[in-house]
Amino acid sequence: MLPNTQFDDVDPGAMTGSIRRVLVVDDSRLQRRILAASLKKWGFDVVEAESGEKAMEICQAETPDLILSDWMMPGMNGLEFCQALRKQASDNYSYFILLTSKSEKNEIAEGLHSGADDFLTKPVSSDELRARISAGERILRMQRELSDKNKIVSETLDELQRVYDAIDKDLMQARKIQESLVPELSRDFGSSNVSLLLRPCGHIGGDLVGMFSPGENRLGFYSIDVSGHGITSAMMTARLGGYLSSKHFDQNVAMEKRFNRFYALKRPEDVATILNARLIADTGIEEYFTMAYCIVDLRSGLLKLVQAGHPHPLLLRKDGTTEFIGQGGVPVGLVPDISYSQEELHLQAGDRLLLYSDGITEARLENGEMLDDEGLLDLVRQCDTGQSGKEFLDELYWNLTQIMSKEHGLEDDVSATLFEYHPD
Repeated sequence: MLPNTQFDDVDPGAMTGSIRRVLVVDDSRLQRRILAASLKKWGFDVVEAESGEKAMEICQAETPDLILSDWMMPGMNGLEFCQALRKQASDNYSYFILLTSKSEKNEIAEGLHSGADDFLTKPVSSDELRARISAGERILRMQRELSDKNKIVSETLDELQRVYDAIDKDLMQARKIQESLVPELSRDFGSSNVSLLLRPCGHIGGDLVGMFSPGENRLGFYSIDVSGHGITSAMMTARLGGYLSSKHFDQNVAMEKRFNRFYALKRPEDVATILNARLIADTGIEEYFTMAYCIVDLRSGLLKLVQAGHPHPLLLRKDGTTEFIGQGGVPVGLVPDISYSQEELHLQAGDRLLLYSDGITEARLENGEMLDDEGLLDLVRQCDTGQSGKEFLDELYWNLTQIMSKEHGLEDDVSATLFEYHPD
C-alpha cells in the first residue's frame, strides 16, 4: 500500500532520457493506478502487472527499462520476481526498484543481494521517486553506453579474427610454397650425402638451405639466413631459391654452361659476388643475408667454401676432432663492390661438415645466456655419430629444444646443412 502518495506537482515531460518503458508491479490495483497515472504524466510508457508471475511474462516478451515492484505480494513476491528476472538472459538491463515498508539493514541487504538496484520506503514521496528514477537513468545510460562499446569491441574483435584467419590461411599457403623450395631433406650423391634441417620460428621464415648437382661427382650446398623475420624475409628466400635452383640450372647463378653441352659449378667467391651485385642493384630492398656456400669434388674430397657473414662452419672429422673454419666475411647485399675470398680444404672419408644459422648458436637458454659455439659443440657431442645425416640433425635440434628457454621459445629460425663425405 502507498498511502498519502502525491505526484501531481511534477510537470509532464520533465523526465526524459534512457528510461522509456516502466513496469509497475503491485497486487493493489489502486496503487498501480496511482503510480501509473503519474508516470504517464512524466512521459513514460507504463505497463501494469498484478503479480510477480504476470510481471515475468511481460518481461519475457519485452524487457522494460525500469521496474517498480512491491515487495510483499501473494504468490511470487517482489524479491522472488527480482531473482527470477536476473536469471533471465536479456540484452537489455532493467533498473529494479523495490517498494517496501521494510527498513532493516539486513532486509535491504537481502534485496540488493537478490538483484535489486534501489529501494523506496513507503509512503513514497514524488521528489524521492524522481531522484531515484534520475539515478537509475544515469546508471542505465552508462550501462548501455558500455554495452554499445562492448558490442563495438566484440564486432571489431570478430572482424580482426576474420582478418587473422585470412592472414593465417595465406601464411599456411606461403609456408607450403616455402617448403617447396626444399623438396628433399636428404639426398645421396654416390656414397656421400647431404641432409637439411629447416625450422622457422613462425609460419614462415628467413632461412634457406639447399643442394644441387650439375653432374656426377660435382656438388654444391649452402646455408642462408636473410635479415629480419616474417613475410619480407620469406619473400627474399623465395627469390634466392630461384637464384640457386636445384631443378632449373639455366636460372642458377652458381652454374655456367660450357661448350653448350653441360653445366659446371662456378667458384664460390664468384657466386657471392654475383648475388651481392644483384641485391645492391635492386633499389628499395633493405634486406641482406648471410651465407655459407660450398662446392666439393666427390672424387678427391676437395672442398671450396665462401663464408659471407654466416656462422663459422663446423668440421667434424671422422677421428672425433672438431674445427670451426672460415674467415667470416661480409653479408651479401650490405656493401657494394665487395670482394669475397674462398677457402679450400680436403675432406677424408667419414668427415662431416655442418653449416648452420645463428638461430642455433644464439638460442636463449634457461639461464638467459646464448648457446654460443661451445654450446654447439656440446650438443654435437651428445649426438650419436653413427646415425644418418638426417637423424643426426633431428637429434641436434631435439637436444637444442631441451635446453633452450621455455619462456621465450624459438626466437629465430633454425636451419642447418650437413654434408657427409664418403668417396665411391
